Amino acid sequence: MAATPILLAASGQPWESQVLEMLEAARMPVLKRCVDLTDLLASAATGQSQLAVLSDQLMGLDADAVMRLLRCDVRPIVIGDQDLSGIGIQDSLSVERIEKLVEVILSTQTVKLIADPDRPDVLPAQEALGRVVVVHGPNGAPGRSLIATTLAAMQAREHPTVLIDADPQAGSLAQSLGILDEVSGLLAAARLANTGGLDEESFARCRRRLGAKLDVLTGLPRADRWTELRAGAMESIIGLSQAVGDVVVDSGFSLEADQDYSRTAGRNQATIDSVACADQLVLVGSAEPVGLSRLTRCLVGLSEQTSAPVHVVVNRMRDSLGWHRRDIQDLIYTYAAPASVTFVPMDLSGVDRSVVAGRSLVEAGKSPVVKALEPLLQQIMS
Repeated sequence: MAATPILLAASGQPWESQVLEMLEAARMPVLKRCVDLTDLLASAATGQSQLAVLSDQLMGLDADAVMRLLRCDVRPIVIGDQDLSGIGIQDSLSVERIEKLVEVILSTQTVKLIADPDRPDVLPAQEALGRVVVVHGPNGAPGRSLIATTLAAMQAREHPTVLIDADPQAGSLAQSLGILDEVSGLLAAARLANTGGLDEESFARCRRRLGAKLDVLTGLPRADRWTELRAGAMESIIGLSQAVGDVVVDSGFSLEADQDYSRTAGRNQATIDSVACADQLVLVGSAEPVGLSRLTRCLVGLSEQTSAPVHVVVNRMRDSLGWHRRDIQDLIYTYAAPASVTFVPMDLSGVDRSVVAGRSLVEAGKSPVVKALEPLLQQIMS
């Protein structure tokens, strides 16, 4: 087997010359000695190497950098005494065992990279206790956040539930639920995940408790802060949320992958990752002609993104449209076969009261929206 060219980023460590001598003796070519992390990532993006030997002191080395290497099919091997398994490092050597480097390189060449390099395990595997329900929908404000909040509040009547605002464009759960903290729980958790410091204790500090069994992870304070949501953060956050209870995610509207040849996470990566984690997916659309057109197009596109059951919610159903529910249901099934179709009536006054009071529809009192969603809740949480 031909030797794979190796990238070396020693960050000025005294063992660099020893490593170069060992690699030369083993006839393992060094493609480049990288001066910093930026140089390393740029070299990895060329596709000419599949291995990188790094110092644990490399400035900026975090979960995002590890994921970008893996996306380039470059497996990192770290030399140093720090435990970096929390950011996705699978192969490491202490300085005292540096003479074993060639053996480690040979062993990694026979091990296949993780099945999906876009989703490495940056946190220890945990038993998945909670179910993950992702609420998705097209653009045009069909009511994703209202449905997500209501489903989470309904489930929290009896079971611990985590509600996550993962909308990268228009996060609104904090304001609609009367949470006035300026600190974003989602960004705080994402930063901890990126440095390998996200665990059950630190994650609890990121959430806000509403009621006895409902925790809320507030979203981005501004749409331009999406760049702080590094790739892989949502999988880590959702995984820890499952250890708390059932999970309801309010996602964004776009599943379009950015054409970014630097392989960094795009604006829609949080939405794409959330949908990929779903056990059940709730697709929300509004009942008017434009809303139904957007809904059907989104429903067709979802088949390429997830294998999870898709439950359609036709929101703001009203008599003034002059349509029977059977007509709308037949239209939906013309394009795809969702697991269920639920019609939610328009309750403008009830929604206004709940938003002004900063409470969910479940807390605000009897609402036809809650009644209409009861059968759906039983389906997705059973």
